Amino acid sequence: MGERIGVSDDEWALIGPLLPSERGRGCRPAGDNRPYFEGMMRMARSGAQWRLLPDEYGKWNSVFRRYRRWVETGVFDALLETLAETVTRDTSADMIDSTQADCCLCTPSGCAGWGIASSATLALKSAL
Repeated sequence: MGERIGVSDDEWALIGPLLPSERGRGCRPAGDNRPYFEGMMRMARSGAQWRLLPDEYGKWNSVFRRYRRWVETGVFDALLETLAETVTRDTSADMIDSTQADCCLCTPSGCAGWGIASSATLALKSAL
């Protein structure tokens, strides 16, 4: 089959405490969050149908239901916000993109097509 998608023990030490503890339903105890979370990661990465989730992550329906519960209660949003706060960002790779795309072919009398004058056309008119 495919390779197992999971998180390392160090990663889980950060993520695990941020996830809500689950209560068992009826007489069944709740499963550990880690295989469920790894199953959710596999589904996000592969884009496959939930029914094709390998059994090593748990029953597909249980993983899906926990995923839906976490989405509805905002667990993933809170997880991302918390992780983003704990990470120091490397600003040496920041870039500013100053690409400018003209909307149409400009003529000396104005912008042909939509009647919008570009900054180059306005500068040319003011120089004349």
